[in-house]
Amino acid sequence: MIEIHNIHKTFGDKKVLDGISGVFETGKTNLLLGASGTGKSVLLKCIVGLIKPDIGSVTFDGTYFTNNKLDIRQEIRRKIGMLFQGSALFDSMTVEQNIEFPLKMLSDMPKDERLDRVNTCLKRVGLENANKKMPSELSGGMKKRVGIARAIAPNCTYLFCDEPNSGLDPLTAIKIDELIKEITEEYGITTIVVTHDMNSVIEIGDKIMFLYEGKKLWEGTRDDIMDSNVDELNDFIFANRLMRDAKKVEEEEEEEERRRQG
Repeated sequence: MIEIHNIHKTFGDKKVLDGISGVFETGKTNLLLGASGTGKSVLLKCIVGLIKPDIGSVTFDGTYFTNNKLDIRQEIRRKIGMLFQGSALFDSMTVEQNIEFPLKMLSDMPKDERLDRVNTCLKRVGLENANKKMPSELSGGMKKRVGIARAIAPNCTYLFCDEPNSGLDPLTAIKIDELIKEITEEYGITTIVVTHDMNSVIEIGDKIMFLYEGKKLWEGTRDDIMDSNVDELNDFIFANRLMRDAKKVEEEEEEEERRRQG
């Protein structure tokens, strides 16, 4: 479980986070939902320690993280897996080397054990025998899977995913969502997903925190989000639905055009 209390963050004259508190539960996919520029990614970076909040605190399973001793913060960081928005794979490394990288950095595991762990993680994300492929040979969905495999390789306790569906087609996005949820439940980890995608809310939103202009306006589950009485959230859901419908029409028109030309 991760707890945040009264998180504030300002850059220059702009207040990005305004007193956000909440609990992210273990074994569940916890979503940080909101439009671009609402502070989701900044909050995520405050939680993992990439950005220091001006005010507020973060605890991991009861252990105080913010401003704690360096060795304690480092010990917590070793338990964190991170899936970045662009996957952030090393272009000059093979899939195997990318997944092995955190094991070499964070453990004294011998080479044969590291490779066993790499293969276990690849199998878990459905990419057996992709060890020697380069990132340039992978599709967007495959890169995300490799990113997930790398994140869980050190047996993480906490998994953070920043816009995991960015740049993916709808079917691939659903598969990535399902994989994140399966891994969360299977390994019993605490997962936080930053997203603006209502499809993710519907598919995997065990617990959702909605941010608007740096404030937490609503918190709940996917079962009760449609009954919200928060105008900003309802507007966000409606706009998301319009965008999804427009994209579907565009894809159908493109498919029809391909049929006519073919």
